[in-house]
Amino acid sequence: MRNHSCLLTALWATAFLLPSTSPADQKTFTNSIGMKFVLIPAGQFVMGSPQSEKNRDGEEQQHRVRISTPFYLGVHEVTQEQYQKVMGENFSLFKGTNLPVEKVSWAEAVAFCERLRIKDGKVYRLPTEAQWEYACRAGTTTAFHYGDSLGSAQANFDGNSPYGDAAKGPNLQRTTAVGSYAPNKWGLYDMHGNVYEWCQDWYDHSYYARSAREDPRGPPRGFSRVYRGGCWLDRAELCRSAYRSGFVPTARFSNLGFRVSLVLPKE
Repeated sequence: MRNHSCLLTALWATAFLLPSTSPADQKTFTNSIGMKFVLIPAGQFVMGSPQSEKNRDGEEQQHRVRISTPFYLGVHEVTQEQYQKVMGENFSLFKGTNLPVEKVSWAEAVAFCERLRIKDGKVYRLPTEAQWEYACRAGTTTAFHYGDSLGSAQANFDGNSPYGDAAKGPNLQRTTAVGSYAPNKWGLYDMHGNVYEWCQDWYDHSYYARSAREDPRGPPRGFSRVYRGGCWLDRAELCRSAYRSGFVPTARFSNLGFRVSLVLPKE
């Protein structure tokens, strides 16, 4: 009896000494199909680009945005292997298990998130445009998270059209395996180039003039959905952190993929 009591006491003590396993305490997370996520902290940043930024678009007017809640974001763009596991199909032009999935419409990207939710019991979504830029910048204010230049050693884009003082490089004319280039300060790969990435929001070129200052989610309706990040086909200027544009939701191109966010459960 005494030994039994001692064992119970030891178990209770161990329970209180164990480190917290709250999701917010886990800086990284790997789900059931091997997708890796990194925790993006809540915070504020200046969204858009300064007027001094080379090749900026007028719609990129700067405004301060607050991201009120931490969230997880995929370390990599969704790969063809991951997409095949969840959706049972893969229509990508450039085949390879570790290449980003492409030729995926906005609705198909959303369907992937929903099927993954059913499989894992966790809430997956496309990131909002504000979440995407906040995560891409990772605290930087320059044209790219690398700085104010972009060359072919840093991202997969049309290396014949670099940015800033970077030298010209090759144009690979195709996607590359996810994680082939250095990550940003928060551990995210391929935020510049490789494939465009769908976001949740409807696209409106004038939206920034009336955007919410906390957790903006875009206009309530529209004709196109936002994509971000640039791609293997683009000049470097279209891979800038602030660059934004949109495609009709049914678009399926060999330079268009997506990245997934994971919503933290409420404690």
